[in-house]
Amino acid sequence: MVDSTLDLLQRARAGDADALDALIGRFLPRLQRWATGRLPTWARDLADTHDLVQETVIQAFKKIDTFEVRGDGALQAYLRQVLLNRIRQEIRRAGRRPETAALDSQMGEAGPSPLEAAIGGEAIERYEAALGRLRPQDREVIVAHVELGLTKDELAAALGKPSANAARMAVERALFRLAKEMKSVTPRQTE
Repeated sequence: MVDSTLDLLQRARAGDADALDALIGRFLPRLQRWATGRLPTWARDLADTHDLVQETVIQAFKKIDTFEVRGDGALQAYLRQVLLNRIRQEIRRAGRRPETAALDSQMGEAGPSPLEAAIGGEAIERYEAALGRLRPQDREVIVAHVELGLTKDELAAALGKPSANAARMAVERALFRLAKEMKSVTPRQTE
């Protein structure tokens, strides 16, 4: 039998190291999948994204006693937000770092053009703004499926759905609502 996140959380707060290990084992791979590609190459130094995720999760679990339980998906959403804040912090820190290598004018551009970066950034901002306007249940479904890559079976268990098909339907409805919200979000609304 698989322990629920809330059961593991209670046991971890009571000092159960095995429960804490199980929580880290449950959330670390999901958050690493979600974070992949979110930290630009230019913002990385000696540590890669996976190291950043691992360090952030461990630091977050050190403060587990201060976490307020608000439901099954609350811990996942909390960890995602902590990680997002850490990624933003790394990007800001890297932006303050001086350039360490001279530019080679003969070398082709490896990354996206400034236009591609702006369009991509705008799409992410629209996604985040639209996601924030959804009902908490829809946000939880989308984050779990799209950003953390949970399978339909994992979603069914996490969301308390009776079957993988019920989870699939919840995903489809939430994605429909997200698409509708994204259409209504203009670039000015994301600023």
